[in-house]
Amino acid sequence: MAALYTLIALAMPLLARADDVNGMDMTMDDGMTLANGTMMPQLHFILGDTLWFQGWVPQSKGALAGACIGLFVLALVDRWLSAVRAMMEIHWRAAAARIQRAREVEDKDKKKKSGALKMRLQAPPFVLAHDAMRGVLHAVQTFFGFAFMLAVMTFQAAYIITLILGLGIGEMLFGRYAAGAAGAH
Repeated sequence: MAALYTLIALAMPLLARADDVNGMDMTMDDGMTLANGTMMPQLHFILGDTLWFQGWVPQSKGALAGACIGLFVLALVDRWLSAVRAMMEIHWRAAAARIQRAREVEDKDKKKKSGALKMRLQAPPFVLAHDAMRGVLHAVQTFFGFAFMLAVMTFQAAYIITLILGLGIGEMLFGRYAAGAAGAH
C-alpha cells in the first residue's frame, strides 16, 4: 500500500503538467482559452466566439450583429433552397413519368411483336440532368446544415436565436412550396 502512495506522489507533478498541454488550460472550471477567444461551454452572449474560421471572431457588438445578419440570410437561403428543391421534384417527377410512359408504349409494341409478356417494376428513370441537380441541391443543403451546427456548437446565444428566427421566417416565406410539392404526388 505504501508503494501505491509513493507512486501516486511521484506521479502528481507529471499529472499537474498534463493540465498545461500546449499552453492550454484543460481544467473545466472556466471556458477553454483558444488562440482567438474563449469557448464557453454554456449559452452566453459574450463576444469572442470563433465562427467557422480563426479569422472570424466577432470582437465587438457590431461584428456580432454582422455575423448574426449573415447567419440569418444563410438560414433564409437554406429554406429557399428547400422550396426550390421541392418545386424541382415536381418537375422531375412529371418528366420521369413522361419518359416512363414512352418506355411502356415502346415495351407494349415490342411485346406485340415478340408475343412475350413481361411485367416489371421500375424506379423512375435516371436522368443525368435531374439527378445531378438533385445531388448538388442536397449537398448544398447538407453544407448549410453542418455550418449551422458548427455555429450552434459555439453556444453563442445570439447565433442560436438568429438561426432559429431565420429558419422560422424562411419556412414562413418558402415552406408552402415544399408542403405543396409533398402533397402533389
